[in-house]
Amino acid sequence: MLTALAAVSGLLGFGRDAAIAAVFGVDSAVDAYLIAQGLMNLVLALVAAAAARALIPAVARSVAEGQPRRSDTLANTVLTVAVLVLVPAAVGMALAAQTVIDVLAPGFPPEVGAEAVRLTRIVLLATILVTGTDILAAVCQAHGRFFFSGLQGIPFNLVMIAATVTLGARWGADALAMGFVAGSALRLLVQLPAVRAAGVRLRPSLRVKHPDVAEVARLMPALLLGTALVNVNTLVDRAVGSGEAEGTIAALSFGWRLVSLPYTLLVISLVAALYPVMSAIAAPDRRAELRQTTERALGGVLAVLAPIVAILLVLTEPLVRVLLGRGEFDRRAVDMTATAISWFALGLVGVAIIEICSRVFYAVGDSRTPVALSVLGMVVNVSGDLVLGRTFGVAGLAAATTASFLLVAGAQLVALRARHNAVRLTALRERMGRCTLAGLVSGGAAWLIAAAMPSSSGAVPADLAVVTLAATGCLVCYVGALACLGGPELAELRRIIPRRQRL
Repeated sequence: MLTALAAVSGLLGFGRDAAIAAVFGVDSAVDAYLIAQGLMNLVLALVAAAAARALIPAVARSVAEGQPRRSDTLANTVLTVAVLVLVPAAVGMALAAQTVIDVLAPGFPPEVGAEAVRLTRIVLLATILVTGTDILAAVCQAHGRFFFSGLQGIPFNLVMIAATVTLGARWGADALAMGFVAGSALRLLVQLPAVRAAGVRLRPSLRVKHPDVAEVARLMPALLLGTALVNVNTLVDRAVGSGEAEGTIAALSFGWRLVSLPYTLLVISLVAALYPVMSAIAAPDRRAELRQTTERALGGVLAVLAPIVAILLVLTEPLVRVLLGRGEFDRRAVDMTATAISWFALGLVGVAIIEICSRVFYAVGDSRTPVALSVLGMVVNVSGDLVLGRTFGVAGLAAATTASFLLVAGAQLVALRARHNAVRLTALRERMGRCTLAGLVSGGAAWLIAAAMPSSSGAVPADLAVVTLAATGCLVCYVGALACLGGPELAELRRIIPRRQRL
């Protein structure tokens, strides 16, 4: 069920972006909206995501020990403190929006900057809504209830699609901002049945001296920094992009959405469910069990992503035309988005490794290492943005992001082995080698199939035929190559699917 919900939510999320692409194309209005959304995320980075992650180990432990009221007190205290912090933060950000936009999007023309300020003030209304959703969803996951956290993206994306299609042409980007706020309210409401089913009693609380609050407080600084670093990377990407060609920010966003869609559909539910599991087996006397879980997760994710990366690299332009090429999404938009995808594709592997390894670090109580490595990644990304982004535009910005992902992923694997013996690098290299070789073979097969077919000349039906046949050939060749190489990847893929459904 969790897998199905993730798939539906991911598809609707892509449908949301496809609707925005059709109504606006790669327009300055979308650039302004994305800057406004990023500014709201910067506020949320201060508390929401970090608080949600920090809650899970303590709540999961209290539930496992049969102390639900203790976990309720912790959840209520964290939620209350988050609201008290974020309300003035959101108000202050709204008042200073003009100054902040001037800093974060220095390349915007005055009229686009003014639009970004207006959209920022609308989107900031969702700050408390998103905070409440994140914290309540984390509490429910720690109680072993994943259904409604998986469901929340569906109503949000439906509202965004409706707002874009019905109001976008009339209200412009204001429709996107208002849809974001309305969708965020629905996401919060969706969590309430799970809260009730878990028996969680919600009420204001300021018991900051509660022992579990101290544990959350110890985790929070590192998690805050780690979350903020992710947003800093995005903000710098967009700041540099604001001075490039119109639609650069939108093209990067659409490109990453298309690249990450398979990850959302096939991997994200597994990764989200891993954290409570890893937290439960993080004790030193269960290190072998943690190592086995980590290796299976990494091996399975690599096996899933290898053919996807091959398809993204070989079939970039026809994929963009099939999935986004309608309405205002013209040839220029296709070219810019395809360029972003070509450079983003390999970064998908890095993202998956980082997501899994970070959860292992936090599960064993090591918050410093992933944050320190995130700082390294931020330095690489920002440096690449300033050098490559200003020189090569979309391609340079996407390449800098991918380089930072891959560097941090490799460093996390090495640190995880050296500090916690939670992964065997030799075995992982063998898995990665088999998946890479099978991916190269299948990618070559997809290229040959696509080259043998008649030129599509941009016609969607012809592009769809190319994508369908070439992607199918790629997947068949990939499975065959893995079978010939004789590794455990195929068997692990068969085990991952039912495990995800159970979780």
